Amino acid sequence: MTDLRQLFAEEVALVRRFVGLLEREQSLLIDGEVDSLPALLRDKNELAARLTAIAEQRSVTLAGEGLSADRAGVAAWFAAHPGEHDARAAWAELLPLATHARELNELNGEVIQLRLQNNAQAIEALLGSSGALALYGPDGQSKPSGVGRISDSA
Repeated sequence: MTDLRQLFAEEVALVRRFVGLLEREQSLLIDGEVDSLPALLRDKNELAARLTAIAEQRSVTLAGEGLSADRAGVAAWFAAHPGEHDARAAWAELLPLATHARELNELNGEVIQLRLQNNAQAIEALLGSSGALALYGPDGQSKPSGVGRISDSA
């Protein structure tokens, strides 16, 4: 059976790394350094998969003792194992870390939305609301802004 002490310690270490990646992501997003984001996203997804696997192991371990896989189940496990001070300390560290990670992730999502809005506004400004695409013909040459040339209407 998997040791919850070990799982909590590993989870804390991974969530710390995850928070570091989220902070780096935020910095890259704010600075507009999007070229570094794909590698960071790969690392973030790998850590998220490892965290999911640990959460599943924790669920299986708690279920093996007849406990639920939520905070109440962990609290019941601590009540049944009062001498598990290291595990309790890791769990106490894990909860605020996980909250911080969730908040950072939400904030990064908001930064991404702002970036998308800014990009959309910049594109609209470049194209203009009157259909700036019509300024150029299919050959890439500029077109007059009127309906046709003067000689065409005569």
